[in-house]
Amino acid sequence: MLTPVLILAFFLVIVALMVTKKLPVLLALPILAIGVALTAGVPLVLVKDERQIGLLAHVIGDGSTRLAAAYASVMLAAWLGQFMNHTGISKTIVKTAAELGGDRPFLVTVLITAAIALLFTTIGGLGAVIMVATIALPILISVGVPSLTAACIFLFGMATGLMLNMANWAFYATATGVEKSDVQSFAFILVGLTALSALIFAIVEFKKTGLKFSWAAQTNLGTSAQTEVQKPPVLSLLTPIIPIVLVVLLKWPIIPSFLAGILWCFLSVLVFSPKRNAGNLVSVLTKSAFEGVSDAAPAVLLMIGIGMVLNSLMHPIVAESITPLLRAVVPTSPIHYVIFFSILAPLALYRGPLNLWGLGSGIAAVVIGLGILPAPAVFSAFISAERVQAIGDPTNTHNVWLANYTGSDVNQILKKVIVYIWVLAVCGIIISSIMWF
Repeated sequence: MLTPVLILAFFLVIVALMVTKKLPVLLALPILAIGVALTAGVPLVLVKDERQIGLLAHVIGDGSTRLAAAYASVMLAAWLGQFMNHTGISKTIVKTAAELGGDRPFLVTVLITAAIALLFTTIGGLGAVIMVATIALPILISVGVPSLTAACIFLFGMATGLMLNMANWAFYATATGVEKSDVQSFAFILVGLTALSALIFAIVEFKKTGLKFSWAAQTNLGTSAQTEVQKPPVLSLLTPIIPIVLVVLLKWPIIPSFLAGILWCFLSVLVFSPKRNAGNLVSVLTKSAFEGVSDAAPAVLLMIGIGMVLNSLMHPIVAESITPLLRAVVPTSPIHYVIFFSILAPLALYRGPLNLWGLGSGIAAVVIGLGILPAPAVFSAFISAERVQAIGDPTNTHNVWLANYTGSDVNQILKKVIVYIWVLAVCGIIISSIMWF
């Protein structure tokens, strides 16, 4: 029983170092993977059934490429996002939403949030946040929305879209081994819950600040939204939903769907925009690819560490060591499942043990491997808790940037949204218990 205690102690030390910002997550995950394997007694070199399952080959080598399919999806999504930026599609979608709202601030807020959600079904990363936020936030602030509230609304919209982002679907399916159809079905439920939470948050904030729902105000887009980009043709505005339609309705794989989205964007702009030159557009497409890879690099590096953690915690020697401890704490009934994950949902913050984009990826995989709970139920609980992280986590680079941009403190954002996102996570967990038990 000493080994699992030592593993837990090492795990808690790594968490503490990340929470106190003394160790970045990009370094923490590989250190955790290697440390757990060594603590459990995994040798550097081990051959079993003609397979290399030692620390060097299996944990570090195979672990670093375990999520390769997700890497490709993230890079293609970033490529498409940059191409949408350079062709003016992202900017046009946000500005069109503002124009449709006219002089009604609440309607402008709702439409801007919807536009943000639509864009983040395809794009992602800090670069994308900066690109969209510098257009959307001045619009929200100009119609009377307080800057801190505007930042929170942006996060709700972004989190809504990210739940439909197929690069994330690829990661979730690869990391947990859950079927893509199960990932999709629960993702749509969380999209609805997140959108509803965003709407409730906006209504409460409008009433709290005294903004009337039909109050008239002149919309000023601000200088940050005035960069000269040729307006794209109407058909190209469908680009963000093309990959989703292909995956959900036509059952295409994710990577070909992203490539089809890039092709649609290129052809629709080239054919229906008379001023576009084919050679120049090809140059823009190439430039977008390089910039997209740069945008995707932090996520890819994070996934390399996550893959190592997965292979470490799922290693037969490690799994055998920690199984008794997990069996003692993992809930087995629907009621205990709801209580357990609802109370612990905030542990998704600070890359904690319920965060699939941090330490939780390996834990979820091991819990699924135990067979105590249905695999989709484990995934759904963790991804419900992820709503707390995606919107409120002070360690998110996009939260830090939004706080700085709006003159707020990143912890103010968490305090303002914590009740909403915790309730959101609990609702997801309750629905999960109904679906999978």
